[in-house]
Order: sequence, then C-alpha cells, then structure tokens
Amino acid sequence: MADLSAVRQELRNRNLSSSFGELPCTSSQKEEQQKLAVPFCGGIRGGMRPGKKITIMGVMNADPDSFDISLTCGCGDVALDMCVQFEDREILRNACVSDNWGEEERSIPYFPFIAEQPFRVEIHCEHSRFRVLVDGHQLFDFYHRVTPLTAIDTIQISGGLTITKLN
Repeated sequence: MADLSAVRQELRNRNLSSSFGELPCTSSQKEEQQKLAVPFCGGIRGGMRPGKKITIMGVMNADPDSFDISLTCGCGDVALDMCVQFEDREILRNACVSDNWGEEERSIPYFPFIAEQPFRVEIHCEHSRFRVLVDGHQLFDFYHRVTPLTAIDTIQISGGLTITKLN
C-alpha cells in the first residue's frame, strides 16, 4: 500500500482533477486517451450511492507487476483500495478511515487478469457493500467502511494497464 500512497501524493502534486463524469462526447481520440492516461484521477459526479455503477475497461500491459483502483473521499479517506498483484495472483482490498487502514481482505475465487488481454471491471455500489465483477463474473464483495457514500467522490487508477473506457 506504500506505493499507492506515493502515487496519490504524485497525483495531488500534479493537481490532476479530470472528471470522467464530464468527458465531452465530441472529443478527439487523442484527447480522450490523454484524459484516461495512467495514473488517472477523476471525480465521481454526485459521489457514490446505492445503484450507482462504475465500469473500467482496459488492457493489461505486456509484463504487469500490479495495478490499483481506489475509490476515495477526495484526497482523504479511502473507501475501497483494490490492489491487483500479478506475481502472487491476488487482489488485496482495504479501506483507510481517519488515516487508519483496516483489515486487509484477499480471498478471491479466481484470478481474472491476463497480461496483454482486455478486461472490464464493474464496481456496483449497494446499500451495504461494493460488489465487484470482472468480465461479467462476480469476484468479491467489499462491505462499506466509509460513510456517507456520497462522500466517495474520486476514483484513482495506477499501475500496469491502459484504460480504454471509463463510465
């Protein structure tokens, strides 16, 4: 998780604040790619709420080490930190509330990511949890540790991947 902290600090230093909720429909492909450059930091319009879904589509790099997807309250609390580690074929999940990291979760039924292959991650916000699917198959549930859900207003993505679409 230390590497993720360094990425977050770098994003704050660069003041990246694009919002995937506000991408123009008529932008050129080059502009779109720049807006989805990794590391990425964007706003979640209106914050999270039950029924809201975030979809991340991308392609893994040729020799990926890891990648992270985090849902945060601005630059403060981390509601969901999902760290995908290829060497150990695991996906670590955690939350940080008031500068305190909680208990890490790592149990998954399978490891869905393959080098140089496309993927689709869906993060469904439900009343009590985030339900995460990869390529249409449920991977894990992560119960909310941060409230209110509407305070979760930022998504950060970093690591060995290319983002092709973000809704």
